[in-house]
Amino acid sequence: MLYELTDTSKAACLFEDWQETLIYSCLQKVMGKVFVTDPKCPKSAMAYVGCFAFYAGEPDRELVINKPEGFVIMVPQNNAWETCIEECYPAAKKVTRYAIKKDTRFDKVMLRNMLAKLPVGYEMKEIDEITYDLCLPDPVTRDFVSSFKSKDNFLALGRGMVIMKSGRIVAGASSYTRYNEGIEIEVDTVEEERRKGLATIVSAALILRCLDEGLYPSWDAQNMKSVRLAEKLGYEFDHEYTAYEVSGEYRTH
Repeated sequence: MLYELTDTSKAACLFEDWQETLIYSCLQKVMGKVFVTDPKCPKSAMAYVGCFAFYAGEPDRELVINKPEGFVIMVPQNNAWETCIEECYPAAKKVTRYAIKKDTRFDKVMLRNMLAKLPVGYEMKEIDEITYDLCLPDPVTRDFVSSFKSKDNFLALGRGMVIMKSGRIVAGASSYTRYNEGIEIEVDTVEEERRKGLATIVSAALILRCLDEGLYPSWDAQNMKSVRLAEKLGYEFDHEYTAYEVSGEYRTH
């Protein structure tokens, strides 16, 4: 049986040295949850936020089998957890993701110069109570706000910038998640507006906003295109890691 851990400090040691801000969000109880099979003295734990589940400690099949609803990206702490996930979900898609260093020192002048490249006819706006609603209809822009419980929750904790054209959001960079010291960035552009540099410009705007508030804008890359964008903004690649994409329709029996 799974239990939501109310005292997340009991599982902190299991995730020790795992530099992943989504895990911080859960342990700090800013957003997300930590699940265990032994609430008194957990030897294994799953930190879950957004669509990501991070597995740490001793491999526990019960934690893996009882996955959260919907599509989940499962991230194992080590090879033993990889084996456990593969045994529970043999049809899961094994992917490589790319961790970015968490100690970037940004060149603010360079980032401000990027903002000046916003094309004529486009407008930069922050995600406020009005633009929040505009994010929801399109799957491309929904993840700018979807990890937060509500509009009020996002407006209190989230940070986001969008580029608009003719009253429509065409690109954005936002907090996929929030932890005490910063955010994890989500960035995307609608299909017909790609390859115009909008993702670079809007990401620069969000990074500058975070720096002005003393927040760290963390970046994790799904693919090498995202790594290259991060490097253009001043980040440095750290390492590859394995994850498993598990369909929301997956059944274990």
